[in-house]
Amino acid sequence: MSTVQDKIENLHLSSWINSLHQRKLFVNKTQNQKLDLFSPLRQWLNNLEVKNSAVAHRICKLVPNQCPFEREIKLFGRTIIKIPPMCKLNPLYNEVVGLRFRAICYLADVCGEDVSVYC
Repeated sequence: MSTVQDKIENLHLSSWINSLHQRKLFVNKTQNQKLDLFSPLRQWLNNLEVKNSAVAHRICKLVPNQCPFEREIKLFGRTIIKIPPMCKLNPLYNEVVGLRFRAICYLADVCGEDVSVYC
């Protein structure tokens, strides 16, 4: 085999390996991505800026400072219904809590108000 032919075969082999590697990366990338229907709402909530003290107070009053606890409804000592923590049911819980945190920071830092009533 000549060196030219050997180089051509190596070139074909390396391009074939690279294309396989790229396909594998593409497949892994698409498998790791999940369909998130709440993504637009998440982005909207994360991009909201608190610029008004009245709105900040309203947000702090509406969003609880901790996750409501789970409950079990029992009848004759047996659990009939188990209600999970409400934060587990809300897919936007982290974003809403983040918005509440930004509202508290706005009230404390910009407005100089006492926010201990919201903690």
